[in-house]
Amino acid sequence: MLKLSNVTKRFGNHTAVNDLSLEIPESEMFGFLGGNGAGKTTTFRMILGLLDKTSGDITWQGKPISYNESHLIGYLPEERGLYPKLTVKEQIIYLGRLRGMKKQDILKKLDEWLERFKVPEYLDKKVQELSKGNQQKIQFISAVIHEPELLILDEPFSGLDPVNVEMLKGAVKDLKNQGTSIVFSSHQMEHVEEMCQHICILQKGAPIVHGSLRDIKHSFGKKNLDIRADFSTEYLKEFRGVASYKELPDGCTLQIENEQAAQDIFSSLHEKGFVRKFEIEEPSLNDIFIAKVGASYE
Repeated sequence: MLKLSNVTKRFGNHTAVNDLSLEIPESEMFGFLGGNGAGKTTTFRMILGLLDKTSGDITWQGKPISYNESHLIGYLPEERGLYPKLTVKEQIIYLGRLRGMKKQDILKKLDEWLERFKVPEYLDKKVQELSKGNQQKIQFISAVIHEPELLILDEPFSGLDPVNVEMLKGAVKDLKNQGTSIVFSSHQMEHVEEMCQHICILQKGAPIVHGSLRDIKHSFGKKNLDIRADFSTEYLKEFRGVASYKELPDGCTLQIENEQAAQDIFSSLHEKGFVRKFEIEEPSLNDIFIAKVGASYE
């Protein structure tokens, strides 16, 4: 597994990552979340050895990570870094050779990936001739062409349309199923919720939520209640057990403290008119993120 123990990174008087300890399970997808400036990218760069730690330890499979292990790691940075005047083939051959691959093996893998992403005609095109979304596909191929054991993806879905998001998600899931350990950050909570079993939410360089997504949702306590009715539900704003109220054209969405509150609300609706929908749902990761990050600002 990937293990961070009491990792701190300071830039002068600014602490970007503060005493961070994490264990990221092997052959899993781990979601790394946080607002802008929370310390996610700095943490990734320390894992990769691009930045030196101020203190603490980072190990992979029980050993410190160094450039000797770089062929085991793939990295898709948030800032894109392809060479615009090289063709796709020249680009991937160059980067694959840096990872110790043979040219014929690189070309075989590249053909497979281009076919999968439905862009085989881009083999001899210059990167600068491609759309932003297709450049993202090539950048992803460059990160996985050498079949890394550990893959770090920093905002992998940014700039992609919904069709290409699903295509890339499918590729990431297949890599995970083949045994690759994957760590990725995203501002799009629904992607993390769909793909990850464990998450960490960073705020000001320190974890404010960390663990199994299932356990985190269970411990959060609050649930969402969706109501659709033929009468005004505005009175529920002040109802006991209601933590938040969002008005909708034909009802409301509530965040409630517990299931007893749901029972009391249901009873109160009974004699007011026709209720088309009354549905309790687990809190979303977006709800938890807003609640926890908002509380840390306070």
